[in-house]
Amino acid sequence: MKPILAKDLPNFNSRFGGFVDAEIRCVEVMSPTVIQVVIACQDSARGFDWLTLNLEFSGITDARLLEKSKLSLVDMSDGISVIHEEKSFAFGIGDYHSLSGIKNATSYIISSSIKYEEGLF
Repeated sequence: MKPILAKDLPNFNSRFGGFVDAEIRCVEVMSPTVIQVVIACQDSARGFDWLTLNLEFSGITDARLLEKSKLSLVDMSDGISVIHEEKSFAFGIGDYHSLSGIKNATSYIISSSIKYEEGLF
């Protein structure tokens, strides 16, 4: 897995089009401080081909997760927000631009670091 640095987030979000119309395949709690999210999304670096992106959040400080049975019902038309603020990374379903805003998301994760891995669709 490759770490995502705060300075790389704008390019990362742009590369995956803000995850608009992506599909969250699963959310797995690996331990009390590690959560893994698997997303199917389009990659502009590959001619907008679809791929599977595995995100691993470590050092979890706060989270609100949806039940597995509800993941397929989530409206992804606003995409996913991944931001860095106050020395924390935040992931939330929807279009948010601040840590306080992300806490209003249907589902969110706040952590100290993020790593990702690309896979086949």
